[in-house]
Amino acid sequence: MNTVYAREDYLGADEYIDVVTKSGLNRPVGDRGRIERMLAHANLILTARQDGKLVGFARSLTDFCFCCYLSDLAVDRACQGQGIGRRLIEETRTAAGGPSTTTLLLSAPTAMSYYEGIKMPKADNCFLYRRER
Repeated sequence: MNTVYAREDYLGADEYIDVVTKSGLNRPVGDRGRIERMLAHANLILTARQDGKLVGFARSLTDFCFCCYLSDLAVDRACQGQGIGRRLIEETRTAAGGPSTTTLLLSAPTAMSYYEGIKMPKADNCFLYRRER
């Protein structure tokens, strides 16, 4: 299957919710207003489409020169194993400023082995306040 990767200025809530649900990513898909705000305030969205259908995306916040927080990486389970997630990370890094930009991703515990498997560097100097809802 031919996968087309692109930077998109807009990703609709329906497509986002569909892929998140099909990927297993834990996001508040039952709160459409929150999803819409998440999408409206992201400033870097990379997509993967097959025959025009969204099968994966990376949603980030970045200044395009120093730091990038890759908040969401989701690929439809039916398309996992095709290298889509790895390519979306690469496309994100390039669009966010390449090697002069730090890209940070916080992994769900169940996805740690995926990031280790693609040899994404692991950090031990991170601190965070977890969301309460």
